[in-house]
Amino acid sequence: MLVNLGDITSERSDHANTTVWVADVLRSRIAAGELPPGAKLSEQQLAASMQVSRNTLREAFTMLSLESVVTRFPHRGVFVAAPDADSVREIYRVRRMLEPAAVLWGPALDLERLDAVVSVARAAKADADVPAMAAANQAFHEALVAMSGSAQLQQMMARVLAEMRLVFHAMSSQPDFHSRYVEENAALVELLRADRRAEASDALRGYLDAAEAELLGHLGA
Repeated sequence: MLVNLGDITSERSDHANTTVWVADVLRSRIAAGELPPGAKLSEQQLAASMQVSRNTLREAFTMLSLESVVTRFPHRGVFVAAPDADSVREIYRVRRMLEPAAVLWGPALDLERLDAVVSVARAAKADADVPAMAAANQAFHEALVAMSGSAQLQQMMARVLAEMRLVFHAMSSQPDFHSRYVEENAALVELLRADRRAEASDALRGYLDAAEAELLGHLGA
C-alpha cells in the first residue's frame, strides 16, 4: 500500500533541523496508527507535501531505519516496518528500563493527565473501539515516562511507542489484548494516588512481562 500524507506543511514550526522535523512527523504518524506496517513511503509525494528536498527526506528515512521504524528494500523503496519477535523483545527490554523507573522515581507525577487517559480508555472499551483503546494505552505509557521530567527519555519513549503501534497491528484481531489493560492502567493510577510507588513499579514490570509474552505467543502462532 502506498501512503500519501497530504499537505502537512502547516505542522511545521521553526525547527532548527529539517531532517529531524521530517523524522518527527513521520514517527508521530506511525505512532498514531496512520501509517500501518508495510505501507510504502513515496519519496516524491512526501517531499512535495512536506516541502523538503529528497536528500532531506532520505536522511530522515535513515534516522527512522536506525530506529527500526522503517525498512529499506533495494530497488523497491522505503516501507513502514513490520516488527518481528526479536523486535518485540527489544522493545520490552527498553520499556522495562524506562517505565518502572519513571513510576518509582519520577518527580513529575501528573494524576490529572493519567485520570483523563483512563477515562478515554474506559469510554473506548465501552464502545468496543479497539483502535481508540490502543491509542489510549499508548497515551497512558507516554504519560508514565513523562513523569521522569526528562525530555531525552520522552524522546526515547516516542520512538518506542512508534514501534509499539506497529506491533499492535498484529493484535488487531485480538480486542481483549487492549481491553484487559484498561483497568490495569487504572489500578496503577490508584497506587500512584496512594503514593505506593514501589508497588506500582513492581506491578508495571509484571504487566509488561505479561504483555510481551502474549505478543510473542501471537506472533509465534
